[in-house]
Amino acid sequence: MDIDIIEEEKNPMLHRKDVRFELRHDEATPSRLSVRDSLAAKLNKDSKEVVIRDLDTKFGMRRTLGHAKVYESPEDARDIEHDHMLDRNKIDGDAERAGSEAGSEAEEA
Repeated sequence: MDIDIIEEEKNPMLHRKDVRFELRHDEATPSRLSVRDSLAAKLNKDSKEVVIRDLDTKFGMRRTLGHAKVYESPEDARDIEHDHMLDRNKIDGDAERAGSEAGSEAEEA
């Protein structure tokens, strides 16, 4: 799987970059998570900072166009992205916070 960055646009107000990319693959369209991990590695970012918005593969093609948002930190991604996008990209939001709150309540007791 080869990823080429087509366009990068900085968005400092939301602490992110909007990235458009082209993905060439030999088999079926790769999963969202494998694309996220490959793109994160290419951009030297943590995979929890990358949110794949969409992947578009034309029928019978071995080329996929995609759009991702690359945040400066996982907290920025959790603060800005919708819950369904966080779920699709397996970025823990409320689960991490709920776990840390439960731990702090146990310490108080």
